[in-house]
Amino acid sequence: MEPASSSAEITRLLQAWGGGDPAALENLTPLVYAEMRRMAARYMRRENPGNTLQATALVHEAYLRLVDIAEVRWQDRAHFFAVAAQTMRRILVDSARARGSGKRGGGALHVNLNESIDAMPDRPSELVALDEALDALAKLDPRKAKVIEMRFFGGLTVQETAEVLKVSPETVMRDWKMARAWLMRELAAPGNP
Repeated sequence: MEPASSSAEITRLLQAWGGGDPAALENLTPLVYAEMRRMAARYMRRENPGNTLQATALVHEAYLRLVDIAEVRWQDRAHFFAVAAQTMRRILVDSARARGSGKRGGGALHVNLNESIDAMPDRPSELVALDEALDALAKLDPRKAKVIEMRFFGGLTVQETAEVLKVSPETVMRDWKMARAWLMRELAAPGNP
């Protein structure tokens, strides 16, 4: 976790950048790069060997997409990293789909949803199935899907997730438990890879 002064500086720069200050982006980059690199490394740790997408490339692709987002009103550091997590998720899922991993078959899928990206599914088809289940959850309960995305994919703490979603940490934990149970049931259903 970053010191409070660094977090406050990141928030200040994000807000200035969102307000149109291009110099703020230049000053922000070195402050967020290391954390984005750690996030990407957690993602990539569980990817198949030989995957052509590397952590550095994931960070750069996510960063380019984040820079292209127009007129975002960044709330704070946690908000930025939540969006970064969502962006990295999209890149990895797109990459998994591009590798032809969308084939469907019988049997149940086992995806361990612990509290970090260290439990990222080993096979691209599992990542695609998790993404599809998370999209289905988002249609039923968008907040619970965001909690999973921020905690599992982004590695945000309960407190950071609560701040971004503007709910209590207790609500985050309740959503986390219910969403994990729902996702595990969905992923275990016949027809998942």
